[in-house]
Amino acid sequence: MAPKSLASSSSSPAPMTSLLLSLVLISAAAVVSVSAGYDYSDALRKSILFFEGQRSGKLPPNQHLRWRRDSALTDGHSAGVDLTGGYYDAGDNVKFGFPMAFTTTLLSWSIIDFGHLMSRSDLAESLDAVRWGTEYLMKATAVEGVVFVQVGDPVSDHGCWERPEDMDTARTVYRVDRVRPGSDVAGETAAALAAAAIVFRGRDEGYSRRLVDRAVRVFEFADKYRGAYSESLSRAVCPFYCDVNGYQDELLWGAAWLHKATMRREYREYIVRNEVILRAGDTINEFGWDNKHAGINVLISKEVLMGKADDLRSFKYNADGFICSLLPGSNYAQVQYSPGGLIFKAGGSNMQHVTSLSFLLLAYSNYLSHANHDVPCGSMSASPALLKQLAKRQVDYILGDNPLKMSYMVGYGSRYPQRIHHRASSLPSIQAHPAHIGCKAGSRYYLSPSPNPNLLVGAVVGGPNVSDAFPDSRPFFQESEPTTYINAPLVGLLAYFSAHA
Repeated sequence: MAPKSLASSSSSPAPMTSLLLSLVLISAAAVVSVSAGYDYSDALRKSILFFEGQRSGKLPPNQHLRWRRDSALTDGHSAGVDLTGGYYDAGDNVKFGFPMAFTTTLLSWSIIDFGHLMSRSDLAESLDAVRWGTEYLMKATAVEGVVFVQVGDPVSDHGCWERPEDMDTARTVYRVDRVRPGSDVAGETAAALAAAAIVFRGRDEGYSRRLVDRAVRVFEFADKYRGAYSESLSRAVCPFYCDVNGYQDELLWGAAWLHKATMRREYREYIVRNEVILRAGDTINEFGWDNKHAGINVLISKEVLMGKADDLRSFKYNADGFICSLLPGSNYAQVQYSPGGLIFKAGGSNMQHVTSLSFLLLAYSNYLSHANHDVPCGSMSASPALLKQLAKRQVDYILGDNPLKMSYMVGYGSRYPQRIHHRASSLPSIQAHPAHIGCKAGSRYYLSPSPNPNLLVGAVVGGPNVSDAFPDSRPFFQESEPTTYINAPLVGLLAYFSAHA
């Protein structure tokens, strides 16, 4: 894995001809026939299965990806705590708490909005994926006034190419506390726990209560001891998951999810009181592990559209602005599209933007539909149906409706990435090669032109470049590396389109 960065909001728009053509394509009824061959249900099952390949710790008996084995069973021991479990974020063997918490939040949101459309088995697997994240986050927040935010020295880890079952690099434990604050990672952790509490409400009431109680405590810590974790931990998290956007959005994000989970007035008042101070209107067309602004606006707008929160109407205004910034042909368009129609933002791992922004398009379209609203964008108007088509166009691109006619999800379709930037997938499994493979001994597998021996089913890679070109090669990590936060919002998208194919 290499440094992960979110693109700035200054991406230049695509040429007008291309934008207008895209608008025609997504608006026409012919779109349905173009994508009629995609099996969204199969893609959904595989997108959920991917999370099993990212598991750290002792694997459960019902593990489906059998080429993975137990790993990192002593995580946390050096700090006197149990930090086993959780997820590896991408193709490396570090557990980064910031993207893991965001992944858990988005998986939960996917279930909250679209879980009712899933089959019983898909829903059960999705719940397991959320719980695998929250079990770790509960361990990471067990000590009051402390959040353990990372396990593993990223520099030594990135200097090796070895299986998680073999890794012998330093499993250094990093934390934020009252002296070294981290409102960003703590705020996101609170959001994840609160969102998951909603997921388990009515399914496991005791667990749901424990999650929301912990979310309240973690949010109080995040708000009281303010600061960015990248300033507290410096090179341990930068340039890998450095907070370049500031911690303010995570505080609003955490408060929004706590309000949704508890319906306590104090969180609504917090949002109203801090809307300007915490810059709710900033970079409204960004959403990802570092920047929550568009997500905050869409999440809060649901209550506004339901007529329950007129005092939060500015968030709907921001959400409408977000929609207009994505709309091809709009005078307010700020997002670039590739010639093949893919949302593109500079900075690497582009599919994280594609899936996260598309999820918001779909979620907001549902909220608008229930309120019978459109989005005004100057001389244009975006209907809920148009937003759904925009989101669907991106999903279809991922599954194969693109210039290369390939799927960017491993194991889906007849043509997909074979040489993904992923240690466990690219090295022989323990079953195939029981002997230890050391730090540098794995280099020959990294550089090999052969396909990965272990299929990481459901993994969606970083994707093609702005010209729709894709190098199926491990060294091209920005294009070939999968991440948990690419898949998390995709689960919700696929759940919806599998039920509305």
